[in-house]
Amino acid sequence: MFSAIARIFRTPDLRRKIGFTLAIVAIYRLGSNVPAPFVNFPNVEECLAQNSGTEGLLGLVNLFSGGALLQLSIFALGVMPYITATIITQLLRVVIPHFEALHKEGQSGQARLTQYTRYLTIALALLQSTTLVTVARSGQLFGTTDVAACQNLLTNDVWWAQLLIIMAMTAGTGLIMWFAELVTERGIGNGMSLLIFTSIAATFPGAMWLIWESKGFEVFLLVLLVGIIVMALVVFVEQSQRRIPVQYAKRMVGRRTYGGTNTYIPIKVNMAGVIPVIFASSLLYIPALIAQFNTPQDGSEPAAWVTWISANFTTGNSPIYMAVYFLLIIGFTYFYVAITFNPVEVADNMKKYGGFIPGIRAGRPTAEYLDYVLTRITLPGSIYLGLIALIPLIALATVGANQNFPFGGASILIIVGVGLETVKQIDAQLQQRHYEGLLR
Repeated sequence: MFSAIARIFRTPDLRRKIGFTLAIVAIYRLGSNVPAPFVNFPNVEECLAQNSGTEGLLGLVNLFSGGALLQLSIFALGVMPYITATIITQLLRVVIPHFEALHKEGQSGQARLTQYTRYLTIALALLQSTTLVTVARSGQLFGTTDVAACQNLLTNDVWWAQLLIIMAMTAGTGLIMWFAELVTERGIGNGMSLLIFTSIAATFPGAMWLIWESKGFEVFLLVLLVGIIVMALVVFVEQSQRRIPVQYAKRMVGRRTYGGTNTYIPIKVNMAGVIPVIFASSLLYIPALIAQFNTPQDGSEPAAWVTWISANFTTGNSPIYMAVYFLLIIGFTYFYVAITFNPVEVADNMKKYGGFIPGIRAGRPTAEYLDYVLTRITLPGSIYLGLIALIPLIALATVGANQNFPFGGASILIIVGVGLETVKQIDAQLQQRHYEGLLR
């Protein structure tokens, strides 16, 4: 293992790629701590000290930005606008035939779709930065709090100052998108995934230190042990797949013989990744948002339905919240897998190139068989996602940690997934040069 790591730094090209990636990550983390113009940073720090954790969609966005959102930095929006734009572009392929045609065109069509994703990212960043500045100006960024500093987060709230903050945050999102593409082209791994990895990993030390301070060393060790076990289980499930055997018939083209090979279609247990967790968190934030806007500001008693939503959908330790969250994740997993994996298209491509599944006729029977396997394997995958997503909520109810609990939910899925993918890419680079990789 150590000799393989030494070979990484002895290889000039690989050393240069890793150094470039680390430099971009360092600049990204530096920008996450640079406050936007006209932000009262001492007041922001005081509010952060009084509010150690946030919940719901705001907590998820703050997690993906590495804590930059609540600091109102120039990189406050983080990678969330790009993630949202990518998801929307994928969903539009089902609705708009032109998008599906571009997807099938190959490299040129993918380039057009990427350009559309960039435009949509900037538009979403403009919308989200406007919302963030409006919420910060109203004093509701950290929820209903009595801390005076949380009501004065901006040093100047005239229109041109707010416009400058919005422009700075939108430009920060565009810069992050450029950083990610640079890492993808000249560094190691997928740039956007690595920046998300960096943002989440940056919150781990603070979250663990908070548990140590508030609950003691014994609880800290227990959480660390549970985290290692959960991480091992996540690695096991993320690497698990159902391999459907495929054979290709021999065919003569001139004097050459093609085909006659055996391969397989890998269907992962968790094909949806972390997307269902993001969908479910976003949807569950809507009732809390409605209740917040319908809460009287004069101190009078709110309506009964507002009180019920506040009791069951604003904090994650409610059994109703956990049950709805779990069921939404299962539903969104089936929905997203159905969109991203098309059995009919796979069956048609196999038939086109002379491939078939042993014992299954080509064409429609193959598509039905693939759909049958996909439906069965998605069930344990969706349950696994739901259980992993509930870990921070269980920790909130038992240990008293916030919903940014490091060993669970979207954070652990992204950390493990990106870590495995990056190690595989480094291993492939080593095998190209030394015939011996990083993994054994």
